[in-house]
Amino acid sequence: MSSRLIGVGVGPGDPELVTVKGVNALRRADVVVVPVMDTGERGRAEATVLHYVGAEKVVRVVFALNERTDRARREAAWDAAGERVAGLLREHAAVAFATIGDPNVYSTFTYLAQTVGALVPGTVVETVPGITAMQDLAARSGAVLTEGTEPLTLVPVTAGAAVLKEALHGPGTVVAYKFGRQAAEVAEALRESGRLDDAVWGSALGLPEESVRRAGELDGAPLPYLSTLIAPARREGGRGGKL
Repeated sequence: MSSRLIGVGVGPGDPELVTVKGVNALRRADVVVVPVMDTGERGRAEATVLHYVGAEKVVRVVFALNERTDRARREAAWDAAGERVAGLLREHAAVAFATIGDPNVYSTFTYLAQTVGALVPGTVVETVPGITAMQDLAARSGAVLTEGTEPLTLVPVTAGAAVLKEALHGPGTVVAYKFGRQAAEVAEALRESGRLDDAVWGSALGLPEESVRRAGELDGAPLPYLSTLIAPARREGGRGGKL
């Protein structure tokens, strides 16, 4: 029978935000792979998983290097990680891969599934959706993501500040992921588009070091890499005006 690789979204960090289906998938799997940096520290996915399964079931696999300049080293690390997971699939019927947020939204899992599919033909790939950082930040800050017919634009700032600027000058709500290292450019883009006053940002959501603040407090200092920003749509009218 074909082995199964299950990408399980475990939310943005708060263990209480893992779905019941996600917990069941983690517990039913033979092993649970958690991605770690080459520095070895425990990441959010691993910390969340350990609330629901024993450490003996968790396999830590290095998926990211603590530098972004040497492409050859990064690709070598990816190849090694893919081989490690492929080996687990040859030994077990069901391997879960825990990813923060959702496995189909800017996740390491999509790359892993492609790599493993080539190494172990016939592998069945499944995903269990998870709560995203933008949903958690909206709940913690009171920011409404969408109303009526408003569009929602999600931008990874790692794609460049120009992409964010274009989105901010468009309609609807704009969410920016991974903007911490470009906080100064993001603040300037918000100011230019007239969206600074209503925007909010957050990092380490659901964790002891959580920070949720108004974007007007951005002072240009670098923030945690995984910081999230919500710039709500420009809204006029009263309740139900856009239904």
